[in-house]
Amino acid sequence: MNKRKLSFWGIWNMSFGFLGIQFGMALQGGFMSRIFQTLGADKDEIPLLWIAAPLTGLLIQPIIGYLSDRTWSPRWGRRKPFFLIGAILSSLALFFVPYSPALWIAAGFLWILDASINISMEPFRALVADKLPDSQRSYGFVVQTLIIGIGTWAANYLPWLVSKFGVSNAADQGIVPMSVKVAFGIGAIIFLASILYTVFTTSEYPPEDMKAFEEEKKKKNTFISDILENIGSMPSTMKKLGIIQFFSWFAFFTMWSLTNPALTEFVFMAPAPDASLFDMNIPSAAAAFEVANTSFQQASNSVGFYMGIYGLSSMVFALLLAMYTSKKNINRKYTHLISLILGGLGFISMYYIPSPEWLVLSFSLIGIAWASMLSMPYAMLSSVVNPKHMGVIIGIFNMFIVIPQIIAAIGGINFTYKLFGEGTINAMLVAGISLIIAGLCNLLITDKKAISYHSKQA
Repeated sequence: MNKRKLSFWGIWNMSFGFLGIQFGMALQGGFMSRIFQTLGADKDEIPLLWIAAPLTGLLIQPIIGYLSDRTWSPRWGRRKPFFLIGAILSSLALFFVPYSPALWIAAGFLWILDASINISMEPFRALVADKLPDSQRSYGFVVQTLIIGIGTWAANYLPWLVSKFGVSNAADQGIVPMSVKVAFGIGAIIFLASILYTVFTTSEYPPEDMKAFEEEKKKKNTFISDILENIGSMPSTMKKLGIIQFFSWFAFFTMWSLTNPALTEFVFMAPAPDASLFDMNIPSAAAAFEVANTSFQQASNSVGFYMGIYGLSSMVFALLLAMYTSKKNINRKYTHLISLILGGLGFISMYYIPSPEWLVLSFSLIGIAWASMLSMPYAMLSSVVNPKHMGVIIGIFNMFIVIPQIIAAIGGINFTYKLFGEGTINAMLVAGISLIIAGLCNLLITDKKAISYHSKQA
Protein backbone atom coordinates (compact mmCIF):
# COMPACT_ATOMS: atom_id res chain seq x y z
CA MET A 1 0.00 0.00 0.00
CA ASN A 2 1.29 3.45 -0.95
CA LYS A 3 0.73 5.55 2.15
CA ARG A 4 0.65 9.31 1.73
CA LYS A 5 2.92 11.49 3.79
CA LEU A 6 1.19 13.35 6.60
CA SER A 7 1.74 16.92 7.73
CA PHE A 8 2.99 17.72 11.21
CA TRP A 9 -0.58 18.36 12.37
CA GLY A 10 -1.83 15.11 10.88
CA ILE A 11 0.80 13.21 12.87
CA TRP A 12 0.05 15.40 15.91
CA ASN A 13 -3.66 14.51 15.79
CA MET A 14 -3.04 10.77 15.50
CA SER A 15 -0.58 10.90 18.42
CA PHE A 16 -2.38 13.37 20.68
CA GLY A 17 -4.04 10.62 22.72
CA PHE A 18 -0.59 9.78 24.05
CA LEU A 19 -0.78 13.00 26.06
CA GLY A 20 -3.43 11.37 28.24
CA ILE A 21 -1.66 8.03 28.35
CA GLN A 22 1.49 9.77 29.53
CA PHE A 23 -0.45 11.74 32.15
CA GLY A 24 -1.52 8.39 33.55
CA MET A 25 1.96 6.88 33.34
CA ALA A 26 3.73 9.95 34.76
CA LEU A 27 1.34 10.31 37.70
CA GLN A 28 1.81 6.63 38.37
CA GLY A 29 5.59 6.80 37.91
CA GLY A 30 6.06 9.97 39.91
CA PHE A 31 3.65 9.42 42.79
CA MET A 32 2.68 5.76 43.31
CA SER A 33 5.76 5.18 45.47
CA ARG A 34 4.78 8.24 47.49
CA ILE A 35 1.27 6.83 47.94
CA PHE A 36 2.72 3.46 48.97
CA GLN A 37 5.02 5.13 51.49
CA THR A 38 2.17 7.25 52.85
CA LEU A 39 0.15 4.07 53.38
CA GLY A 40 2.99 2.49 55.34
CA ALA A 41 5.15 0.62 52.82
CA ASP A 42 8.82 0.10 53.64
CA LYS A 43 11.12 1.39 50.89
CA ASP A 44 12.43 -2.13 50.13
CA GLU A 45 8.83 -3.31 49.60
CA ILE A 46 8.14 -0.71 46.94
CA PRO A 47 9.68 -2.46 43.88
CA LEU A 48 7.57 -5.58 44.54
CA LEU A 49 4.43 -3.46 44.93
CA TRP A 50 5.22 -2.09 41.48
CA ILE A 51 5.18 -5.53 39.87
CA ALA A 52 1.66 -4.88 38.56
CA ALA A 53 3.09 -2.58 35.90
CA PRO A 54 5.33 -5.06 34.06
CA LEU A 55 3.14 -8.11 34.64
CA THR A 56 0.08 -6.50 33.08
CA GLY A 57 2.20 -5.35 30.16
CA LEU A 58 3.59 -8.85 29.68
CA LEU A 59 0.10 -10.36 29.60
CA ILE A 60 -1.95 -7.67 27.91
CA GLN A 61 0.17 -6.02 25.22
CA PRO A 62 0.69 -9.09 22.98
CA ILE A 63 -3.00 -9.98 23.33
CA ILE A 64 -4.16 -6.46 22.47
CA GLY A 65 -1.71 -6.36 19.57
CA TYR A 66 -3.05 -9.67 18.24
CA LEU A 67 -6.69 -8.57 18.61
CA SER A 68 -6.16 -5.16 17.04
CA ASP A 69 -4.34 -6.72 14.06
CA ARG A 70 -7.50 -8.79 13.45
CA THR A 71 -9.99 -5.97 14.03
CA TRP A 72 -11.57 -3.75 11.40
CA SER A 73 -14.65 -1.55 11.58
CA PRO A 74 -15.51 0.89 8.74
CA ARG A 75 -16.65 3.36 11.41
CA TRP A 76 -14.15 2.86 14.23
CA GLY A 77 -11.11 1.46 12.43
CA ARG A 78 -8.58 -1.04 13.77
CA ARG A 79 -6.76 0.51 16.72
CA LYS A 80 -9.21 3.20 17.89
CA PRO A 81 -11.69 0.89 19.70
CA PHE A 82 -8.86 -0.20 21.99
CA PHE A 83 -7.80 3.41 22.64
CA LEU A 84 -11.29 4.23 23.85
CA ILE A 85 -11.85 1.18 26.06
CA GLY A 86 -8.48 1.66 27.73
CA ALA A 87 -9.09 5.38 28.25
CA ILE A 88 -12.40 4.88 30.06
CA LEU A 89 -10.98 2.25 32.41
CA SER A 90 -7.75 4.22 33.02
CA SER A 91 -9.61 7.42 33.86
CA LEU A 92 -11.72 5.63 36.48
CA ALA A 93 -8.66 4.00 38.04
CA LEU A 94 -6.71 7.28 38.09
CA PHE A 95 -9.51 9.04 39.90
CA PHE A 96 -9.87 6.44 42.67
CA VAL A 97 -6.27 5.33 43.32
CA PRO A 98 -5.27 8.22 45.68
CA TYR A 99 -8.36 7.53 47.82
CA SER A 100 -7.08 4.04 48.69
CA PRO A 101 -7.58 3.48 52.44
CA ALA A 102 -5.02 0.67 52.65
CA LEU A 103 -1.80 -0.44 50.98
CA TRP A 104 -3.29 -3.56 49.40
CA ILE A 105 -6.10 -1.51 47.82
CA ALA A 106 -3.58 0.93 46.31
CA ALA A 107 -1.61 -2.02 44.93
CA GLY A 108 -4.83 -3.44 43.47
CA PHE A 109 -5.69 -0.13 41.81
CA LEU A 110 -2.22 -0.09 40.29
CA TRP A 111 -3.00 -3.43 38.62
CA ILE A 112 -6.23 -2.03 37.18
CA LEU A 113 -4.60 1.23 36.12
CA ASP A 114 -1.69 -0.43 34.39
CA ALA A 115 -3.83 -2.99 32.61
CA SER A 116 -6.04 -0.19 31.32
CA ILE A 117 -3.12 1.98 30.19
CA ASN A 118 -1.69 -0.98 28.28
CA ILE A 119 -4.97 -1.48 26.42
CA SER A 120 -4.64 2.07 25.06
CA MET A 121 -0.87 2.31 24.67
CA GLU A 122 0.07 -0.71 22.55
CA PRO A 123 -2.23 0.20 19.61
CA PHE A 124 -0.82 3.76 19.55
CA ARG A 125 2.63 2.38 18.71
CA ALA A 126 1.15 0.27 15.93
CA LEU A 127 -0.87 3.22 14.57
CA VAL A 128 2.30 5.14 13.64
CA ALA A 129 3.53 2.19 11.58
CA ASP A 130 0.02 1.69 10.12
CA LYS A 131 -0.40 5.28 8.98
CA LEU A 132 3.03 6.47 7.89
CA PRO A 133 5.35 5.47 5.03
CA ASP A 134 8.75 4.22 6.12
CA SER A 135 10.34 7.58 5.24
CA GLN A 136 8.26 9.24 7.99
CA ARG A 137 8.58 6.58 10.71
CA SER A 138 11.35 8.33 12.65
CA TYR A 139 9.47 11.62 12.34
CA GLY A 140 6.21 10.03 13.49
CA PHE A 141 7.67 8.38 16.56
CA VAL A 142 9.55 11.58 17.44
CA VAL A 143 6.34 13.65 17.28
CA GLN A 144 4.70 11.04 19.49
CA THR A 145 7.63 11.42 21.87
CA LEU A 146 7.19 15.20 21.86
CA ILE A 147 3.62 14.75 23.08
CA ILE A 148 4.76 12.20 25.66
CA GLY A 149 7.30 14.73 26.92
CA ILE A 150 4.61 17.37 27.34
CA GLY A 151 2.49 14.88 29.31
CA THR A 152 5.41 13.79 31.50
CA TRP A 153 6.37 17.38 32.30
CA ALA A 154 2.85 18.58 33.07
CA ALA A 155 1.77 15.53 35.09
CA ASN A 156 4.83 15.57 37.34
CA TYR A 157 4.24 19.23 38.14
CA LEU A 158 0.57 18.82 39.00
CA PRO A 159 0.73 18.08 42.76
CA TRP A 160 3.29 20.85 43.23
CA LEU A 161 1.21 23.24 41.12
CA VAL A 162 -2.14 22.59 42.81
CA SER A 163 -0.48 23.02 46.22
CA LYS A 164 0.68 26.46 45.05
CA PHE A 165 -2.97 27.30 44.43
CA GLY A 166 -3.73 26.56 48.05
CA VAL A 167 -4.71 22.89 47.94
CA SER A 168 -3.48 21.23 51.13
CA ASN A 169 -0.27 19.24 51.00
CA ALA A 170 -0.65 18.02 54.59
CA ALA A 171 -2.56 14.93 55.71
CA ASP A 172 -3.07 12.68 58.69
CA GLN A 173 -1.16 9.42 59.07
CA GLY A 174 -2.03 6.98 56.27
CA ILE A 175 -3.96 9.57 54.23
CA VAL A 176 -2.85 10.79 50.79
CA PRO A 177 -2.72 14.63 50.65
CA MET A 178 -5.47 16.47 48.79
CA SER A 179 -2.91 17.95 46.37
CA VAL A 180 -2.22 14.44 45.05
CA LYS A 181 -5.93 13.57 44.88
CA VAL A 182 -6.71 16.69 42.84
CA ALA A 183 -3.76 16.02 40.52
CA PHE A 184 -4.93 12.47 39.82
CA GLY A 185 -8.47 13.73 39.16
CA ILE A 186 -7.19 16.25 36.62
CA GLY A 187 -5.10 13.51 35.03
CA ALA A 188 -8.18 11.30 34.66
CA ILE A 189 -10.04 14.03 32.77
CA ILE A 190 -7.08 14.78 30.49
CA PHE A 191 -6.56 11.07 29.76
CA LEU A 192 -10.10 10.58 28.45
CA ALA A 193 -10.30 13.93 26.62
CA SER A 194 -7.04 13.46 24.71
CA ILE A 195 -7.94 9.94 23.60
CA LEU A 196 -11.32 11.19 22.36
CA TYR A 197 -9.53 13.89 20.38
CA THR A 198 -7.48 11.31 18.48
CA VAL A 199 -10.46 9.00 17.98
CA PHE A 200 -12.50 11.77 16.33
CA THR A 201 -9.72 13.43 14.28
CA THR A 202 -7.89 10.40 12.89
CA SER A 203 -8.90 7.90 10.25
CA GLU A 204 -7.27 4.53 9.64
CA TYR A 205 -6.38 2.64 6.49
CA PRO A 206 -8.47 -0.49 5.87
CA PRO A 207 -6.62 -3.79 5.39
CA GLU A 208 -4.80 -3.72 2.06
CA ASP A 209 -6.44 -6.95 0.90
CA MET A 210 -9.81 -7.25 2.62
CA LYS A 211 -10.44 -10.75 1.28
CA ALA A 212 -7.11 -12.02 2.58
CA PHE A 213 -7.78 -10.22 5.88
CA GLU A 214 -11.12 -11.98 6.32
CA GLU A 215 -9.54 -15.32 5.42
CA GLU A 216 -6.85 -14.76 8.04
CA LYS A 217 -9.49 -14.05 10.67
CA LYS A 218 -11.23 -17.37 9.86
CA LYS A 219 -8.13 -19.40 10.59
CA LYS A 220 -8.36 -21.41 13.78
CA ASN A 221 -4.97 -20.33 15.07
CA THR A 222 -5.15 -19.11 18.65
CA PHE A 223 -3.44 -15.90 19.66
CA ILE A 224 -0.90 -18.03 21.57
CA SER A 225 0.12 -19.94 18.44
CA ASP A 226 0.25 -16.69 16.45
CA ILE A 227 2.41 -15.02 19.09
CA LEU A 228 4.71 -18.05 19.28
CA GLU A 229 5.00 -18.11 15.49
CA ASN A 230 6.03 -14.44 15.43
CA ILE A 231 8.50 -15.00 18.27
CA GLY A 232 10.02 -17.89 16.33
CA SER A 233 10.46 -15.75 13.21
CA MET A 234 11.83 -12.74 15.10
CA PRO A 235 14.49 -10.98 13.00
CA SER A 236 17.98 -10.66 14.49
CA THR A 237 17.72 -6.86 14.68
CA MET A 238 14.65 -7.20 16.89
CA LYS A 239 16.57 -9.50 19.24
CA LYS A 240 19.45 -7.01 19.44
CA LEU A 241 17.02 -4.17 20.13
CA GLY A 242 15.57 -6.39 22.86
CA ILE A 243 18.94 -6.41 24.66
CA ILE A 244 19.04 -2.60 24.51
CA GLN A 245 15.47 -2.41 25.80
CA PHE A 246 16.26 -4.77 28.68
CA PHE A 247 18.93 -2.55 30.23
CA SER A 248 17.08 0.67 29.36
CA TRP A 249 13.85 -0.28 31.10
CA PHE A 250 15.58 -1.83 34.10
CA ALA A 251 17.03 1.64 34.63
CA PHE A 252 13.74 3.51 34.28
CA PHE A 253 11.79 1.07 36.44
CA THR A 254 14.41 1.69 39.12
CA MET A 255 13.80 5.41 38.76
CA TRP A 256 10.01 5.17 38.97
CA SER A 257 9.97 2.88 41.96
CA LEU A 258 12.82 4.27 44.07
CA THR A 259 13.49 7.90 43.10
CA ASN A 260 11.07 9.24 45.72
CA PRO A 261 12.56 7.36 48.69
CA ALA A 262 16.11 7.89 47.35
CA LEU A 263 15.89 11.65 46.88
CA THR A 264 13.69 12.51 49.86
CA GLU A 265 16.15 10.58 52.02
CA PHE A 266 19.52 11.52 50.46
CA VAL A 267 19.06 14.91 48.77
CA PHE A 268 16.24 16.56 50.75
CA MET A 269 17.03 14.92 54.10
CA ALA A 270 13.32 14.29 54.73
CA PRO A 271 12.66 10.51 54.66
CA ALA A 272 9.21 9.04 55.20
CA PRO A 273 8.67 8.80 58.99
CA ASP A 274 8.05 5.35 60.48
CA ALA A 275 4.78 5.68 62.42
CA SER A 276 5.72 2.73 64.65
CA LEU A 277 8.48 4.86 66.17
CA PHE A 278 6.01 7.48 67.40
CA ASP A 279 3.56 7.00 70.27
CA MET A 280 0.51 8.80 68.90
CA ASN A 281 -1.05 8.85 72.38
CA ILE A 282 1.60 11.32 73.48
CA PRO A 283 0.85 14.81 72.07
CA SER A 284 4.49 15.73 71.60
CA ALA A 285 5.21 12.49 69.69
CA ALA A 286 2.13 12.94 67.52
CA ALA A 287 3.21 16.51 66.77
CA ALA A 288 6.73 15.31 65.91
CA PHE A 289 5.30 12.74 63.51
CA GLU A 290 3.14 15.40 61.86
CA VAL A 291 6.17 17.66 61.35
CA ALA A 292 8.23 14.79 59.89
CA ASN A 293 5.36 13.64 57.65
CA THR A 294 4.72 17.16 56.36
CA SER A 295 8.43 17.53 55.56
CA PHE A 296 8.32 14.22 53.68
CA GLN A 297 5.21 15.25 51.69
CA GLN A 298 6.79 18.60 50.80
CA ALA A 299 10.03 16.86 49.78
CA SER A 300 7.98 14.42 47.68
CA ASN A 301 6.36 17.38 45.91
CA SER A 302 9.84 18.70 45.19
CA VAL A 303 10.91 15.31 43.81
CA GLY A 304 7.87 15.40 41.53
CA PHE A 305 8.79 18.94 40.48
CA TYR A 306 12.32 17.91 39.51
CA MET A 307 11.12 14.71 37.84
CA GLY A 308 9.02 16.95 35.62
CA ILE A 309 12.32 18.24 34.23
CA TYR A 310 12.93 14.94 32.43
CA GLY A 311 9.60 15.38 30.68
CA LEU A 312 10.49 18.96 29.72
CA SER A 313 13.93 17.91 28.53
CA SER A 314 12.52 15.03 26.50
CA MET A 315 10.01 17.43 24.95
CA VAL A 316 12.75 19.86 23.87
CA PHE A 317 14.97 17.06 22.54
CA ALA A 318 12.04 15.49 20.69
CA LEU A 319 11.17 18.88 19.18
CA LEU A 320 14.73 19.25 17.87
CA LEU A 321 14.61 15.70 16.49
CA ALA A 322 11.21 16.38 14.90
CA MET A 323 12.54 19.48 13.14
CA TYR A 324 15.55 17.51 11.86
CA THR A 325 13.79 14.29 10.85
CA SER A 326 11.03 16.19 9.00
CA LYS A 327 13.67 17.17 6.44
CA LYS A 328 16.58 14.76 6.74
CA ASN A 329 17.46 11.18 7.59
CA ILE A 330 18.86 10.45 11.02
CA ASN A 331 21.31 7.81 12.20
CA ARG A 332 19.03 6.07 14.69
CA LYS A 333 21.77 3.82 16.06
CA TYR A 334 24.20 6.53 17.17
CA THR A 335 21.44 8.90 18.23
CA HIS A 336 20.17 6.22 20.61
CA LEU A 337 23.67 5.25 21.79
CA ILE A 338 24.66 8.81 22.75
CA SER A 339 21.25 9.60 24.29
CA LEU A 340 21.27 6.56 26.59
CA ILE A 341 24.82 7.24 27.79
CA LEU A 342 23.88 10.84 28.62
CA GLY A 343 20.87 9.56 30.58
CA GLY A 344 23.08 7.13 32.48
CA LEU A 345 25.39 9.99 33.49
CA GLY A 346 22.30 11.88 34.67
CA PHE A 347 21.38 9.07 37.06
CA ILE A 348 24.92 8.73 38.39
CA SER A 349 25.19 12.49 38.96
CA MET A 350 22.44 12.33 41.62
CA TYR A 351 24.92 10.70 43.97
CA TYR A 352 27.37 13.59 43.68
CA ILE A 353 25.25 16.77 43.45
CA PRO A 354 26.00 19.37 46.16
CA SER A 355 22.39 20.66 46.48
CA PRO A 356 18.88 19.84 45.20
CA GLU A 357 19.00 22.52 42.48
CA TRP A 358 21.49 20.37 40.58
CA LEU A 359 18.74 17.82 40.01
CA VAL A 360 17.75 20.01 37.05
CA LEU A 361 20.91 18.85 35.28
CA SER A 362 20.44 15.22 36.31
CA PHE A 363 16.87 14.99 35.03
CA SER A 364 17.65 17.02 31.89
CA LEU A 365 20.13 14.34 30.86
CA ILE A 366 17.64 11.59 31.76
CA GLY A 367 15.05 13.31 29.57
CA ILE A 368 17.30 13.00 26.52
CA ALA A 369 17.48 9.24 27.08
CA TRP A 370 13.71 9.06 27.63
CA ALA A 371 12.97 10.85 24.35
CA SER A 372 15.23 8.49 22.45
CA MET A 373 13.82 5.38 24.15
CA LEU A 374 10.31 6.30 23.05
CA SER A 375 11.22 6.83 19.41
CA MET A 376 14.44 5.30 18.09
CA PRO A 377 13.85 1.61 19.00
CA TYR A 378 10.35 1.65 17.47
CA ALA A 379 11.56 3.44 14.35
CA MET A 380 14.32 0.84 13.92
CA LEU A 381 11.94 -2.04 14.63
CA SER A 382 9.19 -0.91 12.25
CA SER A 383 11.70 -0.87 9.38
CA VAL A 384 12.61 -4.57 9.66
CA VAL A 385 9.36 -6.43 10.46
CA ASN A 386 6.20 -7.52 8.61
CA PRO A 387 3.76 -4.56 8.64
CA LYS A 388 0.75 -6.91 8.46
CA HIS A 389 1.51 -8.12 11.98
CA MET A 390 2.65 -4.80 13.39
CA GLY A 391 0.31 -4.89 16.40
CA VAL A 392 1.33 -8.30 17.67
CA ILE A 393 5.01 -7.67 16.86
CA ILE A 394 5.07 -4.47 18.91
CA GLY A 395 3.26 -6.36 21.67
CA ILE A 396 5.99 -9.01 21.59
CA PHE A 397 8.68 -6.33 21.44
CA ASN A 398 7.27 -4.78 24.59
CA MET A 399 8.03 -8.04 26.38
CA PHE A 400 11.63 -6.82 26.27
CA ILE A 401 10.38 -3.84 28.28
CA VAL A 402 8.37 -5.69 30.91
CA ILE A 403 10.66 -8.67 31.60
CA PRO A 404 13.49 -6.51 33.01
CA GLN A 405 10.94 -4.66 35.12
CA ILE A 406 9.65 -7.95 36.56
CA ILE A 407 13.22 -8.99 37.36
CA ALA A 408 13.77 -5.61 39.01
CA ALA A 409 10.53 -5.83 40.99
CA ILE A 410 11.08 -9.31 42.46
CA GLY A 411 14.44 -8.42 43.94
CA GLY A 412 16.75 -7.33 41.15
CA ILE A 413 16.84 -3.69 42.24
CA ASN A 414 17.25 -4.39 45.95
CA PHE A 415 20.01 -6.91 45.31
CA THR A 416 22.03 -4.78 42.89
CA TYR A 417 21.81 -1.45 44.70
CA LYS A 418 22.84 -3.02 48.01
CA LEU A 419 26.06 -4.14 46.38
CA PHE A 420 27.01 -0.46 46.65
CA GLY A 421 25.63 0.06 50.17
CA GLU A 422 22.38 0.32 52.13
CA GLY A 423 21.39 3.84 51.04
CA THR A 424 18.52 3.92 48.54
CA ILE A 425 20.40 6.54 46.51
CA ASN A 426 22.62 3.67 45.32
CA ALA A 427 19.68 2.52 43.20
CA MET A 428 20.30 5.60 41.03
CA LEU A 429 23.90 4.41 40.47
CA VAL A 430 22.52 1.05 39.32
CA ALA A 431 20.11 2.82 36.96
CA GLY A 432 22.95 4.87 35.49
CA ILE A 433 25.22 1.89 34.90
CA SER A 434 22.35 -0.07 33.33
CA LEU A 435 21.53 2.78 30.94
CA ILE A 436 25.16 3.15 29.85
CA ILE A 437 25.29 -0.59 29.10
CA ALA A 438 22.10 -0.19 27.05
CA GLY A 439 23.70 2.63 25.09
CA LEU A 440 26.80 0.61 24.25
CA CYS A 441 24.63 -2.33 23.11
CA ASN A 442 23.54 -0.19 20.14
CA LEU A 443 26.86 -1.17 18.58
CA LEU A 444 25.25 -4.58 17.96
CA ILE A 445 22.82 -3.06 15.40
CA THR A 446 24.12 -3.56 11.85
CA ASP A 447 20.99 -3.59 9.63
CA LYS A 448 21.32 -0.47 7.45
CA LYS A 449 17.57 -0.05 7.00
CA ALA A 450 17.07 -0.09 10.76
CA ILE A 451 19.89 2.39 11.29
CA SER A 452 18.71 4.97 8.77
CA TYR A 453 15.93 4.92 6.16
CA HIS A 454 16.86 5.87 2.59
CA SER A 455 14.28 6.21 -0.15
CA LYS A 456 16.21 3.94 -2.49
CA GLN A 457 15.63 1.10 -0.01
CA ALA A 458 11.84 1.33 -0.32
